[in-house]
This record gives sequence, C-alpha cells and structure tokens, in this order.
Amino acid sequence: MKKGSSTEGTGGNSPSQLIDARISELGDWRGEMLSRLRALIKEADPEVVEEWKWRGVPVWEHAGMICTGETYKAVVKMTFAKGASLEDPSGLFNSSLEGNTRRAIDFHEGETINEEALKALIRAAVALNTSVRAR
Repeated sequence: MKKGSSTEGTGGNSPSQLIDARISELGDWRGEMLSRLRALIKEADPEVVEEWKWRGVPVWEHAGMICTGETYKAVVKMTFAKGASLEDPSGLFNSSLEGNTRRAIDFHEGETINEEALKALIRAAVALNTSVRAR
C-alpha cells in the first residue's frame, strides 16, 4: 500500500470503490458533478491514482497530489494542491485565492464545466509534480 494511503476503517474497500460509494450516496447534482470531474481527471491523466484521505476526501495523485474533490451543501470544491504555482489562463480558480500554495474551483449546481481548460489545468498540475520530482 502506498504511503499515506489507508483503507483502515473502510471495510477494506479500495479508494476507487469509496469514491464510487460517495458519488452514489450523494444522489444529487453534487454526485453528478463529482463523477464528471473524476472522469475529466482520468481523461486528462490516464495514469492518475485515486486515494481516499482525511476520513472521506477523494484525492487524485500523480507524482504527488494533483487535487481533491470535496462536497459541501452548495458546492463541489476541487482543490489543487499546488494551484498557486499553476498558470490559469482561463480563470478557472475562484476559491482559496489568498493562500501561497493551494487554489480551488467551486462548482455550483447547474454550472457548465470548461472541460478543455480544466483538463489543461490538470495536465499542468501533473507536469509540475513530475518536474519537481525529477530535480
């Protein structure tokens, strides 16, 4: 098992199974949004690894953390671990803008995802992670 990954207290389910269950249990627009974001992450980076951390947060990694997918009452929040270091030419980041490291995108019910821009941002996060690892 990878360092930092844990299925303790999860009934032995894999992170992917736990994310499937979260999407299903939400049963509303948030589950649909999380499912679409997950699909876009996998399209942008077929080698992405899914994790389940902090007692219930879906996390996507490739040579380090790319982003998380948190669900709240009014938003699905996609937080990029190193978002402050990423170029965001399409202006997707709309939350957690004050920090020195992370940046987030809050998706609200009924919003359209700029899929190409989001996939470009995911690829940039992977490139940043792999460039940092290569040093």
